[in-house]
Formats: sequence, C-alpha cells, structure tokens
Amino acid sequence: MKSWLRRLRGAVGMGLTWAIAWAVVGGGIMEGIVDPHGRILDMWPQTLAIPGFIGGVVFAGMLWAAEGRRRFDELSLPRFGALGALVGVVLGGLAVAAGAASGVGALWLRAAVIVAPVTLLSAASATGSLALARKAQQREALGPGPDA
Repeated sequence: MKSWLRRLRGAVGMGLTWAIAWAVVGGGIMEGIVDPHGRILDMWPQTLAIPGFIGGVVFAGMLWAAEGRRRFDELSLPRFGALGALVGVVLGGLAVAAGAASGVGALWLRAAVIVAPVTLLSAASATGSLALARKAQQREALGPGPDA
C-alpha cells in the first residue's frame, strides 16, 4: 500500500512540476508574442498548465510502466525525451480527436498547431524533469557539511 501512495505522490509531483513549467511558457507566449503591451487578460498560463499537469501524470505512469525500478542515474536523457514526446503525441492526438467533432477548420492544420507544440513541450519537460531529479540526487549525496 505504501508503494502505491509513493507512486501516486510522485505522479502528482511530476504533474505539478510540468504544470508550473507549462504555465511559465504560457506566460512567456502571452507577454512576448500575443500581447506585448499587456492589454488583454492573460489566459495562456492556466490554458497550458492544465494539459501540463495531465501530461506529467501520464508521463509518470508511462515511466513507471516502461522503466520499472530503475534509478534516475541509470536512465538516459534521450530515452526520457522520447518518452515525453510520446506523451505529447498522445495528448495532442486526443485534443485533435476531441476537436474533430466541431468541424471547424482543416483537421491537418489543427493537428499541426496542437500536436507539434505539445510534443515539443512534453519532450522538454521530460528531459528537464530528469535533469532536475539528477540535480536533487547530487545535492542529497553531498549531505550536510561545510561542502554543501
């Protein structure tokens, strides 16, 4: 039972990490591209944070299924990025499939606009998560003392 709670806590933590990262990207999009003068209500952070959270939770589940009990120092950045990209393709595909019923615009254009950024964000979030976890492990390995 404790292992399931640890996995659930890890999945929620991964989801929150991705949500924060995607919200920061959304804020950058809003401030830098869409509304550089600050006249429009900023909706991009929460718009990207929600799929970021879902993607992080799905990524944690896929990581657990694919890698099992391996430690972070045993995993490679390219493999993490590929798994993150796979999550992005799945999330983007689900979003396109959900929007296909609306019948607005060309399906291939909607797919390109949704799937490509979500895939790139997911791959970057996955590799960033591994880099962050490795950095935390290195800090723990130092332990308390004058060098820390």
